Amino acid sequence: MRVIAIVNQKGGCGKTTSTVNLGGALAADGSSVLVVDLDPQAHATLALGIDPEELDQNLYEILVEPPGARRIEDVILNVSSNLDLAPSSIVLSALEQKLASERHEERTERLAAALDGLTSHYDYVLIDCPPNVGLLTFNALRAASEVVIPLEMSFFAVDGVQKLLETVALLSDRIGHDLSVRILPTLYDGRTRYARRTLGEVRELFKDLCFDSVIRLNVKLREAAHSGVPISKYAPSANGARDYAAFAIELDASPPTTLRNDIPNEKTQQISAREVVVRYRDAEAGEVRIAGDFNGWIPDKGVRSIIESEGETRIWTKILQLPPGTYHYRYVVDGEWSRDPNNADWVPTSTGQENSVLVVR
Repeated sequence: MRVIAIVNQKGGCGKTTSTVNLGGALAADGSSVLVVDLDPQAHATLALGIDPEELDQNLYEILVEPPGARRIEDVILNVSSNLDLAPSSIVLSALEQKLASERHEERTERLAAALDGLTSHYDYVLIDCPPNVGLLTFNALRAASEVVIPLEMSFFAVDGVQKLLETVALLSDRIGHDLSVRILPTLYDGRTRYARRTLGEVRELFKDLCFDSVIRLNVKLREAAHSGVPISKYAPSANGARDYAAFAIELDASPPTTLRNDIPNEKTQQISAREVVVRYRDAEAGEVRIAGDFNGWIPDKGVRSIIESEGETRIWTKILQLPPGTYHYRYVVDGEWSRDPNNADWVPTSTGQENSVLVVR
């Protein structure tokens, strides 16, 4: 079970939107997902079609009691296929005052203890955090092994996320366990030069901490939240649905500690790898990488790249060392995943995306 906290002390950066729609995309792909709404504003609860005012109980009743006194299953609601919700309410804002007399370590382990007591199996637990670093966020970080920071493409957001990374590192030290931290670019408007430049600066600054997936501005995301369903159900062909589907694929393919074994097996050792060259041409792209089942879907891992120019057109040459076989791959062009436009051989994925097919003979 992967427990992921969606954190940013800044509001309006897409935390709740990312929690709900990542959950919807993972559930649509067959994963079992629990969304934990840890924000007293209860926006994730509302975005999944549940009115917190009509609930008799919510997470407050679980967290205010001593660990083990009540099971979190008592408040979990099923909202759609493969997708459950542990709802919130404004009363959750009183938790810190209610637990003020307890030791810090005991107060911050309430959510972790509740999740440890789960009898239901979930592939993913996604925690929507409030826009501050208080007791509730401490609980989320203590319960999680991974942190995703949604980062809107603005100067002030970029300036603030460095401080947030320092805060998460400090909290991680105080909490006493390591956290894998990644950054998700959100609210991206590729039509503006400013947004494109900011995205480039974010990638240059944070490098491998930054997901390749980018969440574009899309009004359908707001409409879906208003309708109380993830974008994957409200408008599956919208840009927002495609972006979160791509993010779900990338997240699923890149766990915090990889289980991949890069040592070739006996059969592979008997077959010599061959040099395979593919090229991508574009006059507008700023960055092009390649990912596939040959490198664990980690863009440009184990790939040698050469960038050249022909007039205004830039050419990215990707050199791979592959044994004979059939491989699926996609390009990551300025953060957007797409199939190879020069390769007519492709197959659809279970989430509606398209993988190009490479046959090495």
